[in-house]
Amino acid sequence: MAFDIQVVVDSTAPHELADWWAEALGWQVEPQDESFIARMVQAGAASEADTMRHRGALVWTLGAALTSPEPGRPRVLFQRVPEERTVKNRLHLDVRVGPERREAEIARLVSLGAIELWRGSQGPMAWATLADPQGNEFCVA
Repeated sequence: MAFDIQVVVDSTAPHELADWWAEALGWQVEPQDESFIARMVQAGAASEADTMRHRGALVWTLGAALTSPEPGRPRVLFQRVPEERTVKNRLHLDVRVGPERREAEIARLVSLGAIELWRGSQGPMAWATLADPQGNEFCVA
């Protein structure tokens, strides 16, 4: 039996980071059901501290998720954690755009707030390693 996966990224500001990655990838931030959240608070299953307003909408404080406009791609969840990232990622995302679009995409991502860290190549493959606004490393290849 094969299982589905989602990618989870720890973040001190998951809603803001989800917004950044949605813009970076051309994906959508999943809408959260405000009426459901309000009912959970009213029923005592959650507290006001479990919620916040983001871009005017009532959302769960714990996180935000992205989905691709194309079916079959894994969901990406940005999950709130209290600590800042302190060491190199043990897992990273590769944004695969192809050699003809790589430089333009690197420039676009840097203009959105990414930081270019270094360049690499191996045989015919070349990539740039960048960091998102919270320091999570990813590659553009």
